[in-house]
Amino acid sequence: MKKRSGFYPHVRVRGGGAGAISQAGGVLLVETVHRIGLDSALSAGLEPWRRPRAVHDPGKVLLDLALAVALGGDCLSDVGMLRAEPAVFGPVASDPTVSRLVDGLAAAGPRALAAVRQAQADVRERVWQLASDAAPNAGGEVVVDIDGVLVLAHSEKEDAAATWKKSFGHHPLLAFVDHGPEGSGEPVAGLLRPGNAGSNTAADHITAARQAMAQLPKQHRRGRRTLIRTDSAGGTHEFLDWLTTRGRCLSYSVGMVITDAIHQAVLLVPASAWAPAVEPDGDVRDGAWVAELAGDVLGGWPTGMRLIVRKERPYPGAQLRINDADGMRITCFATNTTGTPIAQLELRHRQRARAEDRIHVARDTGLRNLPLHDAAQNRIWLEIVQLALDLLAWMPMFALTSEARRWEPKRPRLRLFSAAAQLVTTARRHWLRLARHWPWTQVITTAFDRLQALPNLG
Repeated sequence: MKKRSGFYPHVRVRGGGAGAISQAGGVLLVETVHRIGLDSALSAGLEPWRRPRAVHDPGKVLLDLALAVALGGDCLSDVGMLRAEPAVFGPVASDPTVSRLVDGLAAAGPRALAAVRQAQADVRERVWQLASDAAPNAGGEVVVDIDGVLVLAHSEKEDAAATWKKSFGHHPLLAFVDHGPEGSGEPVAGLLRPGNAGSNTAADHITAARQAMAQLPKQHRRGRRTLIRTDSAGGTHEFLDWLTTRGRCLSYSVGMVITDAIHQAVLLVPASAWAPAVEPDGDVRDGAWVAELAGDVLGGWPTGMRLIVRKERPYPGAQLRINDADGMRITCFATNTTGTPIAQLELRHRQRARAEDRIHVARDTGLRNLPLHDAAQNRIWLEIVQLALDLLAWMPMFALTSEARRWEPKRPRLRLFSAAAQLVTTARRHWLRLARHWPWTQVITTAFDRLQALPNLG
């Protein structure tokens, strides 16, 4: 019998190599930073926190942290991955310097957060202008989804508390601009909250909505060119009152809890008033119908608020809830949009489910754990996560096409960013030569060429 030697080649490993660059595909994120001017915007915004005779720019340090998170890091020391490759990422600050900056920004509190957010807002406006048809405002309306996310804590951290799911940690409230089915999403608000923060806290939803609006270009802050969309956690009297007072600026689509009043009103809807629900491709959804509840069903809620309900046959084996009706699963949402068929409004609200994908991506990009102890430090970490998510949304807008633009971060990390390359210097120019046999070399080089063709906004 032939002696078995194993499935894989036997190799020997030795250190001391030179000329090879790991994480070479990260050059796509670096080039994106150059082209959109995020480096200069953060450098200018964080200038007050630059110490005299400091070697490292605070904006560059914060960007390095965001790049490390975008590449898969989940703590401050993961910036060492960039420090090992100065040919791609430039000089990177030491771990103590990084920690001192985070502590300094945390001590500054709202002033530092405002500086970072203002830089993001300025760059976002330029990005959307440059991206043209690929930008999320191409249809004339921007959709902002607000949703909460549970972040578990495995040690005693400030503001960590028991959550409504009987776990332990924090309960941030996030807002994302929906890029639609052809893209991902951009974070436009991040509110760090204790683990025991309520899901239906109207004040927090108002704060998140205000932060989100401040991140949008000015033309989207008026004329109902922005839609605020939430699940039933946003269906509170106070939040809907606030949205209504800004009726000239905002449209809304907010999930509502099925109260007894809504339940009784659904039972009174005549059969002729129910219209078939529709799918994104325009096909009729079999076994699902929508209708608008007439009159002031709830009594005393904002003027102009429309209640639209959906009923559908439950899946085989599904257990009905006490507020379902006639053997049908009932859901409801409120909106102030007029002039659109209710089936289209219901479809628009149902597409809020894409916010769950954005939360899934955020968990994979530094939000699975808040690595620091103090709440003020973790607020800075939350801003770093949002910067990383912005880069992971903006780079595909400019550089990737078709299916690749819809990749979630895990896939570009594996296929693009982790690619190795050889550093070659020719005629005083540095070149990264990617391996010819790597299956996605062509995707990386084409994406880099597309970024190089952009005007330099920095």
